[in-house]
Amino acid sequence: MHAIMAIQDVLPAHFAYVILTFFYSWIMLSYLGVKVGQGRKKYGVKYPTMYSDKEQVFNCIQRAHQNTLEVYPQWLIFQVIAGLAYPVVASVLGVIWVTSRFSYAWGYYTGDPQKRMNGAYGYIGYLGVILLSLATAFQMLGLF
Repeated sequence: MHAIMAIQDVLPAHFAYVILTFFYSWIMLSYLGVKVGQGRKKYGVKYPTMYSDKEQVFNCIQRAHQNTLEVYPQWLIFQVIAGLAYPVVASVLGVIWVTSRFSYAWGYYTGDPQKRMNGAYGYIGYLGVILLSLATAFQMLGLF
């Protein structure tokens, strides 16, 4: 009980929502990874080959996962910063971004790369936590 009290003394009220958003993102990344594994089996793409020179749909499945991994570290950093200052708003923005990655992937999985844009609404969440992080920095510097 004492450890929980200490955590609550350090983290802002409602930071649990941010933690739950991270858990949701873990589910999303796990799902995308499983889809790549299934695609490898279905299309016969063996490790360590990243992309197929024959199977466009596999490449779209792999690319949806890879692109998410390329953006994920930056999102995590901004999500933490925004979540420390604005936990509820950051969590809503985070849920928007994570959900958009499912939409992005499902569009890509069709084999038509243009349909990945079904997840473009994720920029609301991604840019939102970036802006909240900047606002936090400006507030800390006494500029805002």
